[in-house]
Amino acid sequence: MTFTNPSREEIKEILASAGNIAVVGLSDKPDRTSYMVSQAMQSRGYRIIPVNPGADTILGEKSYPDLKSVPEPVDIVNVFRRSEYCADVAREAAEIGAKVLWLQLGIVNEEAAQIGEEHGMIVIMDRCIKVEDSILQPRTI
Repeated sequence: MTFTNPSREEIKEILASAGNIAVVGLSDKPDRTSYMVSQAMQSRGYRIIPVNPGADTILGEKSYPDLKSVPEPVDIVNVFRRSEYCADVAREAAEIGAKVLWLQLGIVNEEAAQIGEEHGMIVIMDRCIKVEDSILQPRTI
């Protein structure tokens, strides 16, 4: 079976209803894409939960070593890890009952998608959450 991302309308609904977004692989270095994307999402009102075992806080939020350590519900698991790590992240996302597994732009892993779908998650791959949010939910000035 060939993987297909949800429609733009479905992605818009996912983002509109998103509460907590756990960002796996969120760097504490401001020049990294994961930091810039997460900072932009945070500035647009999304709650970002950093998942990085090497940092105490990122973007003013406590960082957790793994998804299982996050003490609150997670709606979206946004992944900034290389493809070969994504199946393990998908298993962890399933364990915590995440609703959405989102692999960032350039990241594709069919096994992770299959794990996510088998556990009732919506799976999005090879899409930037910041770009999708900007396109689908433009700010009014």
